[in-house]
Amino acid sequence: MTDRRTNGRELVAHVLIEALPYIRRFHGATVIVKYGGNAMIQPELKRAFARDIVLLKLVGLNPVIVHGGGPQIGALLERLDIPTKFVQGLRVTDSATMDVVQMVLGGSLNQEIVSLINANGGRAIGVTGKDGDLIRARKMEARINSEDVHEPEIIDLGHVGEVERVNGAVLDTLTEGGFIPVIAPIGIGPEGESYNINADYVASSVASHMNADKLVLLTNTSGVQGKTGETLTGLAERELDKLIEDGTIIGGMLPKAKCAQEAIRNGVKSVHIVDGRVEHALLLEIFTDRGIGTLVSRSEK
Repeated sequence: MTDRRTNGRELVAHVLIEALPYIRRFHGATVIVKYGGNAMIQPELKRAFARDIVLLKLVGLNPVIVHGGGPQIGALLERLDIPTKFVQGLRVTDSATMDVVQMVLGGSLNQEIVSLINANGGRAIGVTGKDGDLIRARKMEARINSEDVHEPEIIDLGHVGEVERVNGAVLDTLTEGGFIPVIAPIGIGPEGESYNINADYVASSVASHMNADKLVLLTNTSGVQGKTGETLTGLAERELDKLIEDGTIIGGMLPKAKCAQEAIRNGVKSVHIVDGRVEHALLLEIFTDRGIGTLVSRSEK
């Protein structure tokens, strides 16, 4: 029994010592976290995420959360008998669907995340991109190429938007006041209209506009995977082009890879694509030597 307790104490001490240089190095750093997938659904993962965020703040980092909510939106649309259509992975968002998006993302889901962080000792504030003119958006159109016609077909996606501008002063005010911003990815157009925006792209844009040190994308995979399924732990931004071109990066990882590239090219120092199904994934990736996901960094010139 004594040996077991001694080994346990030694393990705790080792973890703290390993984390110390990272805590010192990233003190004051801004970390944008895209929160989604299983980490938003399973109760134990939700609690672990909230504790991770609170700890990041307590040791001197400035976390900013951008959350998704596709499954929750889909479930409510189904209950309301509102049909759902996707084009190129984007949810076609008519007025009725946009009402549901705002209800879920800007209401119940955002406040659930805020409450969970606050219950674990944090000081979180929930906002949408409409608050304080935080995210200016423009309408997005999908273009589909066809062999039958020379020009691509333009598909109207309704209230689906893309980020035009981020008002970083809003987030600076919150983080400097000791708060943790929790952002629902809803933007506002030039006429005051609301837009549903992909949360990965909002997170990338926020990271770029805040000159963040890190962008962390939580996923339901171990990270970027190679041809044989192995996790590629360290990649230069330029290498992502090759992996996309040769078909290694496909499906749901494709937009995340492109978000990582966009963020790095706009000055974000590193992007981490991390398995949100692992408890305390954020702490393991940021504060340990090995990490648990894919680190994307700036390509050497």
